[in-house]
Amino acid sequence: MFAVLGFVTTLAVITGLIHLYLWKRLVKDTTTAGRWRRAGTVTAVVLALLVPATMLGTRAGMYWLAWPGYLWLALMFYLLVLLVVLEVPMLVTRLALRRRSTLAAPEPVLVGPAATPIAGPSADEATAAEEPAAPSAPAQPTADGTTERPAAGAVGPDHDPGRRLLLARGAAIFAGLTATGLVGYGVRTALGPPRLDRVQIPLAKLPRSMDGLRIATVSDIHIGPLTGRAHTERIVAAINRLDADIVAVVGDLVDGTVAELGDDAAPLRDLRARHGSYFVTGNHEYYSGVEEWVAEVDRLGLRVLQNRRLEIAARGGVLDLAGVNDVSAVGDGVSAPPDYDAALGDRDPSRPVVLLAHQPVAALEAARYGVDLQLSGHTHGGQIVPFNLLVRLEQPVVSGLGEVDGTKVYVTNGAGFWGPPVRVGAEPQVTLVELRSA
Repeated sequence: MFAVLGFVTTLAVITGLIHLYLWKRLVKDTTTAGRWRRAGTVTAVVLALLVPATMLGTRAGMYWLAWPGYLWLALMFYLLVLLVVLEVPMLVTRLALRRRSTLAAPEPVLVGPAATPIAGPSADEATAAEEPAAPSAPAQPTADGTTERPAAGAVGPDHDPGRRLLLARGAAIFAGLTATGLVGYGVRTALGPPRLDRVQIPLAKLPRSMDGLRIATVSDIHIGPLTGRAHTERIVAAINRLDADIVAVVGDLVDGTVAELGDDAAPLRDLRARHGSYFVTGNHEYYSGVEEWVAEVDRLGLRVLQNRRLEIAARGGVLDLAGVNDVSAVGDGVSAPPDYDAALGDRDPSRPVVLLAHQPVAALEAARYGVDLQLSGHTHGGQIVPFNLLVRLEQPVVSGLGEVDGTKVYVTNGAGFWGPPVRVGAEPQVTLVELRSA
């Protein structure tokens, strides 16, 4: 509970600073003092409070907060990214306008004892002098005792509220329309059917008789308050169309308790595979009552590989299939941390071994045990570009096939989403991994 409160507090501070910046660029810079600015300020405060309220409220069962809260979180993110990117061209534009206005301004008029005497006004000047003069800016003293009065009509961009407003409003409109378009596209992608991908991975130890063994791999289904039973049914149907030998569900199945989501998870009992369906825990299972979910998943027909290994006898050959708990697990029993020795130690080294581990970073330890292939998820492929760049700081592989210390690692994008129901640059995915004899 304290970890959750700490996360929400940190999130509240960060989002507060982000909203302060958004208020400056979208409200203060684009409006003049008055009711529109006041309305914008109130809106910014409400939206800033909505983010932590959503995080806490959805955990307390107030799921009605999920849609507005998570959609605003995605929109806020893209507004921030776009406005920060626009800072440079806006600065260049302001400097260019300032330089152009300075070059176009007439020379200032000198007034005082050191000024050059003037013989007298001409007839035209005398006539003009009789006309009322336009108000001018106050004269400024100079070093030689004269005063310098700016020429009439010489107004720079810093002294032109209309020009500043126009530039700020243009940037705000561009950022707002682009962010809304990206989020709309991302919602449609996230809530759509998963993409079905096929990848062939050669394993040196795989017997020729097992060439072409197929493992349907899915992760991060994230059954939760924004998905419902139809989401699970759609993913199960996609997996069954692959007609796989093995189904591997590599963690982050749920975001809620069995009491809340048991009915939404029920379609998992319809998964079909010649040699069984298997599951390993992800970090979100430990937020959602892992003991109950392990029992429920087992009841639905998926074998839970908790720091253990099985022999898969197929097509005249044998493959070791192992699974470890998520690296975030702490505790005893069902909540025990990953035990690579229990899952991978004391095995026949001539056999190929495929490890199911939720996070790709587990390969750093798995490689020490000579694992041939690790199947993982967790990253969502970044889910929302450019988050994929940040994921690379934590995980050795973000999406697709990679290698860590000699162990091949395949990372699927996941079939669901976490937080905002938005996917940009990382479509939901179910992958058919075909093992090939090298």
